Amino acid sequence: MRNTLLLIFAFLILMIGSFVWFVLTWDASKEEPVSSIRPIQIGATA
Repeated sequence: MRNTLLLIFAFLILMIGSFVWFVLTWDASKEEPVSSIRPIQIGATA
């Protein structure tokens, strides 16, 4: 039981730590936007 709880807590700490690292090292100027707003072209074939 104790080992299981320690394993769960270690996993949670790893997940939270990796998220914090991702946020702290994020550089938006080096990334392309995930989505872009494009006008809907009705009847366009190309």
